[in-house]
Amino acid sequence: MSPIFIFSCIGGYFLFLLLIAWYTSRNATNDSYFLGNKASPWYAVAFGMIGDSLSGVTFISVPGTVGRDQFSYLQLVLGLMVGYLIIAAVLLPLFYKLNLTSIYSYLETRFGAWSQKTGSAYFILSRTLGAAARLFLAASVIQRFVFDEWGIPFVVTVASIIVLMLAYTYKGGIKTLVWTDTFQSTFLLLGVILSIVAIMRQLNLGMGDLLSTVRDSAYSQTFFWDATKGNYFWKQFLGGIFLAIAMTGLDQNMMQKNLSCRSLREAQWNMASYSVIAVLVNLFFLSMGALLFIFATSKGIAMPERSDQLFPLLALQHLGTFAAIVFVLGLTAATFSSADSVLTTLTTSYCIDILGMDKDTHSTEAQKTALRHRIHLAFAAILLVVILAFEAIAKQSVIGAVLKIATYTYGPLLGLFVFGIVCRRRVLDKSVPIICLVAPMICYFLDTNSKAFFGGYIFGNELLILNAAVTCAGLFLLSRPQEILPELAKPA
Repeated sequence: MSPIFIFSCIGGYFLFLLLIAWYTSRNATNDSYFLGNKASPWYAVAFGMIGDSLSGVTFISVPGTVGRDQFSYLQLVLGLMVGYLIIAAVLLPLFYKLNLTSIYSYLETRFGAWSQKTGSAYFILSRTLGAAARLFLAASVIQRFVFDEWGIPFVVTVASIIVLMLAYTYKGGIKTLVWTDTFQSTFLLLGVILSIVAIMRQLNLGMGDLLSTVRDSAYSQTFFWDATKGNYFWKQFLGGIFLAIAMTGLDQNMMQKNLSCRSLREAQWNMASYSVIAVLVNLFFLSMGALLFIFATSKGIAMPERSDQLFPLLALQHLGTFAAIVFVLGLTAATFSSADSVLTTLTTSYCIDILGMDKDTHSTEAQKTALRHRIHLAFAAILLVVILAFEAIAKQSVIGAVLKIATYTYGPLLGLFVFGIVCRRRVLDKSVPIICLVAPMICYFLDTNSKAFFGGYIFGNELLILNAAVTCAGLFLLSRPQEILPELAKPA
């Protein structure tokens, strides 16, 4: 594949995004930017969430993990499905009852201003690191197969991608992203489905042969029952439940689009339908991963040092022009969908939770818009810096890094919301930031010494649950029994 041809595909794709952004951002206001005027169709939100949540990590890294971990990732995905249903039943009713723009406003109502700012700070940290890891993965592939050929530095590649994202998110915000994510999810799904077709052609497989080939391969084992290993079923399944609640239900980036739906019922339909779609889509990605390893083995192709690079290596150099075009379009969709919305939602959280823009009665609409634009640009610059830091230190599969980061940064968020919803006690608000700093430190100490302390036991995604439990314990110790408003204790 010529680098010029790859670049042309990316350029054509981006022009479509700009067209969508132009159409949807006309007459956009702050209400459009933050919540899409509360007019987003649930089916568009549900379909768009595919690209937003799966992103480049799933597109490249999940297939790459199959060689080492077989289909064990599906155990976590089944847990995610249950977590999404819990979000629909518990969190969405609460957020809609309180008519929230930022979900961390709940923490101020329940605990106080320090708690709101702590929750927002952990979201900003979590999402910045997570988005940077995802964007780094996609950008590094584009760099290797396109811009390295032209001698263009990685920093220029990443900066260009971020500028492109700014071009279509800067004005319309959520109102634009609901539709650009729908467009990008379409290409992301086509990318994996057509890639499977391309591999089938190379291996001379029919549909029936495809299923039996994957099933009978050395990569298809799904359930693992050794409790001392990180891929133990209950670790993965329970971890998936709480990861879904934390990384979707308590994440402004994922929930802001849900809050832009026309009603609570539509938002719940969105989450319920997405829970099923997520399982099916991940099953496609894992199957494609098995086929990639089968193909590479049958052709005697040397495995790359990083498993993340297997899919792009085969698609761009061994599977033919059709597969290369499909891969480029799918990766481009993953690249933009993985990070474009994060600029909008980081801006929203900072404006609402840190600056209190929703309570500002002195500034004009124009002044608020100008401030919002400056913050949007600032987060784009921060994202660039963090991606460059990842480029300097990243060595292994990015999906492992993303999930590991989540167990530490989303744990305090999960603990805060669980305690707020379940426990009817009043917490000393100023103690919340300290508790939320100490809990991850305790978990890190236990994680690094788990083999010595617990007879060889290795923590997996259940570390998120432990982190939340330690946070809840700290909140309980620094709280007192006092009745709170009933509507804050339980959702409708």
